[in-house]
Amino acid sequence: MNFRKTIFTSVCLVSCCLSVQSVAQTIKEIKKFRVTEAKQAVAVDERFFYVINNSTITKFSKNDGKQVAAWDGSKAGIKHLNSGVVIKGKLYCANSNYPEIPMASSVEIFDVNTMQHIGNHSFGIAEHGSLTWIDQKDGYWWIGFAHYAGKEASEGRDVRWTSLVKYDMDWRATESWIFPKNIVALFTPKSNSGGAWGKDGLLYCTGHDAAELYVLRLPKSGYTLEHVNTLPAPIQGQGIAIDHSVKDKLLLYGLNRSENTITLSEIN
Repeated sequence: MNFRKTIFTSVCLVSCCLSVQSVAQTIKEIKKFRVTEAKQAVAVDERFFYVINNSTITKFSKNDGKQVAAWDGSKAGIKHLNSGVVIKGKLYCANSNYPEIPMASSVEIFDVNTMQHIGNHSFGIAEHGSLTWIDQKDGYWWIGFAHYAGKEASEGRDVRWTSLVKYDMDWRATESWIFPKNIVALFTPKSNSGGAWGKDGLLYCTGHDAAELYVLRLPKSGYTLEHVNTLPAPIQGQGIAIDHSVKDKLLLYGLNRSENTITLSEIN
């Protein structure tokens, strides 16, 4: 009986390891859209993708890549939109005063049908750092706060202070996590620029420039996110988006700044 239990346990452990190893091993580029300017991030919904730059948001058709509408926030004082996510007809954008110190941040909200600004939530001088990305999962907000090295560092802090913070729907912080040391090293001297939850329960993150996607998950104990994988990707860091309108595939939208392109890829 003990021998059988040992064999059963070994098989379970092997199966578990294989399932972990098979998580998101490859990224295959499917399509590429050329846009006038792609610098900060992309968001996506069922029919459109939204190219986010410092002060502007441009709406494009997913079918043919044609521009549909645009919003310019430069006159409204918007200087550094970092990324965005579309949830139930609203585009929530991470906004910051980067590279100014002290760091201040807000979430700016838009109606995707009219492309009009309809609201915001201000963090002011956020205790966690500079807001770079936002997502929603399991009835909570998940927000990436960045810290930087060198002249862009906040007083007494560097990239190691970069964190993921979980908020309830009333913007009250409930939990937070730090990034593993090896991922912090890859972020440095910049920081975590993009993030999105996949339908597989894994968190996909980017740095500022590298053509890589960092796959992470919440730890069972402690305060450090668990590094699952690093995947070569046809992007150059910055804000990313998972297309949740496609149920049977894990599709990633990202950007390539040097080519002014938006890429659609599948994660397998």
